[in-house]
Formats: sequence, structure tokens, C-alpha cells
Amino acid sequence: MTRSDDTGKLILRLALGILILLHGIAKLSSGVSGVGGMLASHGLPSALAYLVYVGEIVAPALVIIGFYTRPAAWIIAINMVVAIYLVHMNDLLAIGKNGGWALELQGMFLFGAIAVAFLGAGRLSVGGVSGKYN
Repeated sequence: MTRSDDTGKLILRLALGILILLHGIAKLSSGVSGVGGMLASHGLPSALAYLVYVGEIVAPALVIIGFYTRPAAWIIAINMVVAIYLVHMNDLLAIGKNGGWALELQGMFLFGAIAVAFLGAGRLSVGGVSGKYN
């Protein structure tokens, strides 16, 4: 693996982790009652809303530092699938007013997380320091 591969993985991890983490930080201040209501409206227990903290705070932090990166990235991907299901299903096949997919942001988060899950953290990570690329 080349140095540029590890640098690319770092950039992808940081972009994904920081951008998702910002959503989690916003939920720390506003709470998850809105998510709980959406879950309840779909017949799911509203208490599951607290898992959003795992998907939007814990997992992104792990992705950023490169520790348990692959499982953390899968958690982010699952979080995005749930978010698309709860909030964005009506726009799943829609084209936005500027001509792109209406769910571009959610799609980039989802597929970025899947890419990180398959690629791992690389050497520029906590796992890379120990010789085990997470």
C-alpha cells in the first residue's frame, strides 16, 4: 500500500466522521425526541432513538481516529439507512431542483461509510500505529 492510499483513507475518514459528528452534536443540544416520534410513527419503540448517539457520535469519533473503523463505519451506514427510511423515503427516487439526486447528501454519507467499511483505516490511524489497520 502506498502513502497516497493511506492519505486518501485519512481524508475520507475525516470528511465522513466530522460531517456525521456535527449532526450528532446538534442532537446533543436538541435531543432525540423528534427521532423518537418518527420511530413511533413507524411502529417502532421510541427508545431506539437513543441509538442515534451511537451512530452520530460514538461511531464517527471512532472513524475519525481510526479505531474499530470498519464496524464503526458499518454503524454509520446502518444509521443512514434508518434515516433515509424514517425521513426521506418520499425522495428516494426524486431529482432535486438543481438536477441532482434529492438525497445526494444522505447518499454520500451512506456510500462513504460503506467505502470506509471496506477500505479500513489505513496506517494513518490509531489502528495503523499498532500495525493493525482497522
